Amino acid sequence: MLKIAYHPLYKHPLPEGHRFPMIKYELLPQQLLHEGTAQKDDFFEPSIPDLDLIYAVHEKNYVDQLLQLTLDAREVRKIGFPLSAALVERELRIANGTILGTEFALQHGVSFNIAGGTHHAYTNRGEAFCLLNDQAIAAQYLLNTYHFKKILIIDLDVHQGNGTAEIFKNNASVFTFSVHGKSNYPFKKEVSDLDIALEDNTSDTAYLNCINYHIPNLIETLQPDFIFYLAGVDILETDKLGKLSCTIDGCKKRDEIVLSYCFKNQIPVQVSMGGGYSPEIKTIIEAHANTYRIASSIFN
Repeated sequence: MLKIAYHPLYKHPLPEGHRFPMIKYELLPQQLLHEGTAQKDDFFEPSIPDLDLIYAVHEKNYVDQLLQLTLDAREVRKIGFPLSAALVERELRIANGTILGTEFALQHGVSFNIAGGTHHAYTNRGEAFCLLNDQAIAAQYLLNTYHFKKILIIDLDVHQGNGTAEIFKNNASVFTFSVHGKSNYPFKKEVSDLDIALEDNTSDTAYLNCINYHIPNLIETLQPDFIFYLAGVDILETDKLGKLSCTIDGCKKRDEIVLSYCFKNQIPVQVSMGGGYSPEIKTIIEAHANTYRIASSIFN
């Protein structure tokens, strides 16, 4: 069973010409249903979470400014979306989709969020299309609820998970692992527990060798109670905001490596989709859909 967080608010209206491909959040569930990878009962609509779960990770003053729509113009520009009540509600529902997804992952081994992977959100600010850090919020929820000794966050978006690294920099219970483009945004990187910075035009072979080496080593060394996987598809050679040269097949193989090791070691995993900015929306949908197809073949 694939339990998948989705809400119609995930597809948020943006000004014409905006570079963020918001349409993918509507098309991806449609594709999964059309091809039979997911059934209607697999999807659940996240509600607004208890704000205490958000305050456990993000500074109260920042969250309250979001809720009251009082962030200054400079902070809103860094986020990259026009600030509105609907946008904040969207972000809260995405965060709760990941929180609730952890419970489903504990039951079924894996869960998904059609959106999420908002890893550029810091303790006290948002940036780069990220307002609230969904996987960080959910990780803290697990620590507080189940007192897990170790959580591993595997961030394979092409951009470093700078916000996640900052949030957990002093928390030994969460190990942050980021594989990203060396010369890509953010240009001032934070320090994750393990950062792998790849050169421009890194191909499938080098990329998959890196993943194949580090994932089993980290799982064996850390023996995490839970894994969060950020499955960004902006590693593709077609991506407008990435600088790597991975193929659709290489991206699919990456997902297979990560999810297979989670399954083999019986470690529950929550997957958020992260970035994808290829010019053709069908490329983005195909790459994201592959993640679900792989999970279905492994976990079902």
